[in-house]
Amino acid sequence: MIHHSSPSSDPAAPSVIAINSYYPKLFSNHCQGDFQRLRSSAIRRDCNCLAKPPSLDNSDAWDHHVAKSAARSTPIAKTSGKEVSKKPANGRPAPRAALTVSRPELLVDGSDAQFRRLVHSLFGFLVRHQTLREGHAAVIGLAGIEYTTLISIRHLSAQGDVHVRAVADHLHLSGAFVTTVTNKLETKGLITKTSHTGDRRRISLVVTPYGAELLERLAPTQAQVNDVQFGCLGTREFHQLLDMVQRLVDSSDRAIALQRYLADTNVKQLSPEAQSIAVAKRGKTRKG
Repeated sequence: MIHHSSPSSDPAAPSVIAINSYYPKLFSNHCQGDFQRLRSSAIRRDCNCLAKPPSLDNSDAWDHHVAKSAARSTPIAKTSGKEVSKKPANGRPAPRAALTVSRPELLVDGSDAQFRRLVHSLFGFLVRHQTLREGHAAVIGLAGIEYTTLISIRHLSAQGDVHVRAVADHLHLSGAFVTTVTNKLETKGLITKTSHTGDRRRISLVVTPYGAELLERLAPTQAQVNDVQFGCLGTREFHQLLDMVQRLVDSSDRAIALQRYLADTNVKQLSPEAQSIAVAKRGKTRKG
């Protein structure tokens, strides 16, 4: 299980999963336009645009409105009008970079360019999704991870008793981290913790009426935003994406274990002083 720290509220900070080039239809231009519409209010605020936005029902008007707002807030590099050459100054092509993946299924004509596009698209999607999560949380006065944990407890309770391990497994977090977050939620009066009848060491988590009221108040806005963010998916695509994401989470856990093993192996080849520095840095990273 991976230990996660509380994510930053900075929208530019990395936040998991988009399937872009792997399944091109999932994130079409229409879907990207929906993301632009979601961000338009922030764009208008940043550029001090006081114009009233058009109705969400008029997609063409929205696209025009967002384009004008983005043009005011985004500096555009000016050129002499000539096409910029992609060749190096010496006229010779740049040496080919080393491949970052070797599986044939992830290469296109021997190139990892599409794989890099996938990875960078994942990053782009997750940054935007974290921004939305932080926005939902702010409406009810919580941090992003507090909101996620609270709503997870509420939904998991429909399946029966909820305890820390169940929440940790559901969110792919460590039990220690979930315990820390639930302590904060309990302090704020949003959940209660009671000993399990069969095992007093096992703590049951229950959302309080006050916590439930906050989630109910948020739900209408949350539904509208989620409908737009994932409105580019059909029924089949939704289930395919869900399956792929679950498998990617599992394979990512294995990749992290491999990365740490390789790091430990490489450390042994360093001097004792360098080993101490590397181990200390890695320990700080895991705690953070």
